Amino acid sequence: MNSPTNHPPKKLRKQYTNTAYPMVVLKFEDGHEIKIYQNTGKVFDVWSGETIKVMAVYDPTSKEWELVESKKSDAFDDASA
Repeated sequence: MNSPTNHPPKKLRKQYTNTAYPMVVLKFEDGHEIKIYQNTGKVFDVWSGETIKVMAVYDPTSKEWELVESKKSDAFDDASA
């Protein structure tokens, strides 16, 4: 009998553009964060199936962030070349 092979999750190249908030923080499952200021965007690597929290920051001196949405990595736009 063969044991099942475990394939590691696929790494994806995605992007996010912030047009609505003074600053957005993308919070990843492994704990790292990416800050994206209004009217800018960032390209990032993410694991397939990972959940990312999109947090709106209105006051950078405050730790009070508003959860905008939780998205699966596959729901983000693919990074343009």
